[in-house]
Amino acid sequence: MDNNTNKEEFRVSGEEVVQKIKEIIKAGNARRITIKNEKDETLMEIPLTVAVVGTVIAPVLAAVGALAALLTKCTIVVEKK
Repeated sequence: MDNNTNKEEFRVSGEEVVQKIKEIIKAGNARRITIKNEKDETLMEIPLTVAVVGTVIAPVLAAVGALAALLTKCTIVVEKK
């Protein structure tokens, strides 16, 4: 991670994950999103340089939604430039 990158963490319930991811993508300043479970294990990483392409967002959100169905609580880590 270089000096121009900041990290921000959000703790959300499983049902809030997709909505929060949509908000982060819409804000447009994130470089990478990491979803971690309650044990701080990384479950999914989304490089937004790829996800910004319109046709890629829908399948990514579908995968996040499927993952969220299995989670009660998780942490979303957002790397911003």
